[in-house]
Amino acid sequence: MTLLLEDIVPNFTADTTTGPISFHDWIADEWAFFFSHPADFTPVCTTEMGRTSQLSDEFTKRGVKPIGLSTDTVEEHLKWIEDVNDTQDTTLRFPIVADPDLKIAKLYEMIHPSQSETAAVRSVYIIDSDKKLRLTMTYPMSVGRNFDEILRVIDALQTGDKFGIATPADWVPGQKVIIPPSVTDKDASEAFPQGYDTIRPYLRTVQL
Repeated sequence: MTLLLEDIVPNFTADTTTGPISFHDWIADEWAFFFSHPADFTPVCTTEMGRTSQLSDEFTKRGVKPIGLSTDTVEEHLKWIEDVNDTQDTTLRFPIVADPDLKIAKLYEMIHPSQSETAAVRSVYIIDSDKKLRLTMTYPMSVGRNFDEILRVIDALQTGDKFGIATPADWVPGQKVIIPPSVTDKDASEAFPQGYDTIRPYLRTVQL
């Protein structure tokens, strides 16, 4: 199956480093940052697991629960976490899914044969509280993820949901946002009584 934006993501049950889960129940009424790794005890993955752990307060502040996946066993994951904590100066507490039979990696299309037949590429899935896929990114095995960007897109998605706006290129919280063309000037004036700037009829910006 092909996962498309706004699709409800597939549910699954699995063993993790914090115990067995049913994915949809585990997400509950929060958001999820689901990200895959080629293998345990690999250098780039170790830094990514560590960085996710270091940013735990940032994810919590946004109501987002991180969960990793690697195509290894829980036993191997637990040994790897010791290395992550030691080398990245952190204490990793979020779950890592065990997927030694590649069942979940295939379900979520994390296996790209030109990269590897048995290891998952670096996939990112941002999933909202309705279990809908809101954003996906895929990195090759050799490139570590940019966690500033991951937090930025979560902020953009959640701000868009809250205010019915779009965000411009390179937007970060605190900057002006865009009023979608589908919103009439009348409705924009009601929604944004602080006023907005009309650069072109189709390009209107507002400071939230």
